[in-house]
Amino acid sequence: MNITPEELAAFADGELDAPRAAEVAAMVSADPDLEARVRAHRALKAKLGAHFASITDAPVPDRLTALLRPQRAGVVDFATAREKRVRSLPRWTWFAGPALAASLALAMFLRPGGDYAQGDLASALDGQLVAAQDADAPTRILVSFQNSAGKYCRAFAGEAQSGIACRDDAGWKLAFKGKGVAVESGDYRMAGSPAAEVLRQAQAMAAGPALDAAGEEAAKARGWR
Repeated sequence: MNITPEELAAFADGELDAPRAAEVAAMVSADPDLEARVRAHRALKAKLGAHFASITDAPVPDRLTALLRPQRAGVVDFATAREKRVRSLPRWTWFAGPALAASLALAMFLRPGGDYAQGDLASALDGQLVAAQDADAPTRILVSFQNSAGKYCRAFAGEAQSGIACRDDAGWKLAFKGKGVAVESGDYRMAGSPAAEVLRQAQAMAAGPALDAAGEEAAKARGWR
């Protein structure tokens, strides 16, 4: 009977159901290689837990808890709102729109490509904070830290891509590229997930502890420089 890497990780975390856990335990006890992999997984989990404790133990921001409070829904007259919005548009909108689109296209053309984050990913790296990001954000920021060169780096995960990007004068340079993965806020274990490899790489690159909420706010205010 075979054990998949996902099952072995789930066993190490105590997440298998009792019958399957007993089967895996018997196989692990009979195989020194499997036993060593379980020990390594548990050691990594403990190390990551200590490394990211400053973030996971931070209180939930007021702006997020406020979303859980019941709100009184108002009645909106969509026709009136649409008419008001149209009347409020400046007269030069008809030609400013195409000009703005052209300038954005030029900016994307001039921005370094290939190894640099673009579009929504770059925006997330610039503005999202670990402790204050929306629960349905398409890209999740996992952790922020400084590398040995003193550059700010941020580990991220999303369905399209996961990885690590570090800020330089040209933008967010991708230092590590991983597979896409769906990540929930505060989920730093992610057994068997590509995001676990991102966190391992982040730990290897970090020159010190992960930034806490205050450290991230300060770094963002300085433009991550």
